[in-house]
Amino acid sequence: MAKVAFLGLGVMGYPMAGYLAKAGHEVTVYNRTAAKAEAWVAEFGGSLGATPREAAAGAEFVMSCVGNDDDLRGVCLGADGAFAEMASGSVFVDHTTVSAEVTRELHGVAAEAGIAFVDAPISGGQAGAENGALVVMCGGSEEAYAKAEPMIDAYAKLCKRLGESGAGQLCKMVNQICIAGLVQGLSEGLHFAEKAGLDGRAVVDVIGGGAAGSWQMVNRYETMLDDHFEHGFAVDWMRKDLGICLKTANENGASLPVTALVDQFYKDVQKMGGGRWDTSSLIKRLRAFD
Repeated sequence: MAKVAFLGLGVMGYPMAGYLAKAGHEVTVYNRTAAKAEAWVAEFGGSLGATPREAAAGAEFVMSCVGNDDDLRGVCLGADGAFAEMASGSVFVDHTTVSAEVTRELHGVAAEAGIAFVDAPISGGQAGAENGALVVMCGGSEEAYAKAEPMIDAYAKLCKRLGESGAGQLCKMVNQICIAGLVQGLSEGLHFAEKAGLDGRAVVDVIGGGAAGSWQMVNRYETMLDDHFEHGFAVDWMRKDLGICLKTANENGASLPVTALVDQFYKDVQKMGGGRWDTSSLIKRLRAFD
């Protein structure tokens, strides 16, 4: 069993840290809102740190799951950052979806201090985190990944190294690009079924087992038909991720016309007041034209 720090207790980080505690690891948590960290300790035991540096004291592994590039820099760097307290030979595992640029920047800073850095963005949503069934895509050295993988296994159903630093984040971009098109296609299909007077549930019963089937269809069609969007991954966060995808595409020359269009559709959802609705709310935008 290891001494672990977990930084960031949002809808994903909270249960992920919980699985580490259930696995028997000694877990210290940090969260920007201290009440959330206090609630976690009351539920799972362990301890809390007032700063990322305090939480990381003596930790063999430090895991993070925060909001964006600036948030990640904030918990890593500076006098109160985790890097200031991490010992040479320890491992930092970042589960935040951020740019490959900041990942490589922090990997370099960590390397100078003898700290291994693994970028390990996640897929599977809130349900995947709560069920310990996340998919984790990793970048970093083979040695760093070999150390981190047994820890990640506490909350993952699949964990794979894609290459050197930044590769995990690039893979997550592919994931988000694919999801954007799938959700829009599913939204249009269900909307068409409604306009055609078909029973949407009956339609999915038929087409879900064929070539049109997808995780999105299986897990979201019922709530989409019921106009319920208060769960899962929020539109605000999806737009943050798609912004990273589009910026990176501008740099590497990839053509992402559908992704760019769906990003604008999500912007429309935000204007409807749906920034905190889950990503399947694209269908609500279509219904607004009725």
